Parts: sequence; C-alpha cells; structure tokens
Amino acid sequence: MSQTSTSDYVSSLAPAHIAIIMDGNNRWAKKKLLPSVAGHKAGAGAVRRTVEAAAEAGVKVLTLFAFSSENWQRPKVEVEGLMSLFMRSLKKEAKRLKEHNIRLRVIGDLSQFSTALQEQIRLSESETASNVGMSLIIAANYGGRWDITQAAKRLCQSVLEGEISIDDIDEKKIGEHIQLADLPPPDLLIRTSGEERLSNFLLWQTAYSEFVFLPVLWPDFDKTHFDEALSVYHGRQRRYGGR
Repeated sequence: MSQTSTSDYVSSLAPAHIAIIMDGNNRWAKKKLLPSVAGHKAGAGAVRRTVEAAAEAGVKVLTLFAFSSENWQRPKVEVEGLMSLFMRSLKKEAKRLKEHNIRLRVIGDLSQFSTALQEQIRLSESETASNVGMSLIIAANYGGRWDITQAAKRLCQSVLEGEISIDDIDEKKIGEHIQLADLPPPDLLIRTSGEERLSNFLLWQTAYSEFVFLPVLWPDFDKTHFDEALSVYHGRQRRYGGR
C-alpha cells in the first residue's frame, strides 16, 4: 500500500478555488505616514507570499481582486501609481510564475487600460499559457455587475443573430458567459482589513462561497493568516441550500 505524503494530505484539504479581496493598502500606508503608493508596493509583497502559500497548499485556482471598476475614482496620482506598479509587476513576476508552473490570467474590462499595459498583459499571459499548475487570476478593472451585464449583452446578441431563443436563456446559459466560466466557482472568499462586504467582486461566482473576514491589513497578510482562513473554512459545513 502506498503511503500518503504530506503534500497529498495538504492538497486534499485545500479548497479548489480561493478568491481574495486584498483590502487595506491605503490604511497601512496612512498608519505609517507614507504615501498610498507605498501601501500598494507593500501589498505586492503580500501577493507574492500568498501565491506561494496557495500553491504550496495545493490550491488549483487563486483569484485576486487587484483593481475594481470603481477604483478609477481614486486620486489621479494614486491611479497612475497603481498602473505603473501593475506594469512592473507583470514584467517582473511572469518569469517567476513560469518557473513555478503557475498560469497567469487577467479578467475584467481591459479596454480602459493603456495600449502598453494591455500588450504587457497579453505577453505575460502568453508566457505562462503552457503552465499546468495553479491558475493565478488577477481581476483588474473588474466589477461583478459589469461581469453580469457583459454576459447579458452577449446573450442578447446571440438572440438577435438567431443563434438561440429567449427561452434558451437560463442560469446555466448565463453562467457560460460569466468570467471564469471554465473554472470552478470559489469555495472560499477571504477579505482583509476587517471590512465585511463583497464590494462588487465575483457577485455571480460566489453565490455559495464561504466568506472569511480577517482584521489584518493586506500588506501584513502572510502564510499564518492564510492558514487561519483555511482553518476557519474547514470548520464550516457547506450545504448548498440543503439541510
């Protein structure tokens, strides 16, 4: 009889898909009397730690909320800093992801980003496309309402073109056009900073996800906090509406 390894045990316990709302960069920077961009740079370190922890735990899909469609309303200097950091991170981390067999994918309305950033996103995705380990999903200029709206528009277009009828539209059909339709929905959603709301993130996909809210600010998030969230998750009973 073959002996079960520690890695097999960890993998069997890990949620297949974890989504994280990375909240608290600005508050972290303010507490240290630093500009907001310093908080976002520190948050990038937390991203790296979390990706490593998730891959080590055997998570198949990790989705991170990096930039919401509402974030354009932030001060111009902060948005510009975020875009610059996003560009640098894509260039820097693609090689690391490739080495660790992690596939990168970016979801959201990418049309509002600069041409250079859109090209870098496509390049980084292409460089990791053949990886078969964990999928790292970055939600950028993403909103749950936008996601559902774009799915509705696609279905309306299909009706207009005679490909389907209105009666063909049901939850399954809508789900086929939602972002990440080819992946399992999140089993666990983590939000840092102590806030307890979805903030327009994966509204459709998290219908039956378990939520874990942690008081830690995102730049301080590490493997200990990740493991704490997993521990809370494993203490839950998932009934999916059943008894």
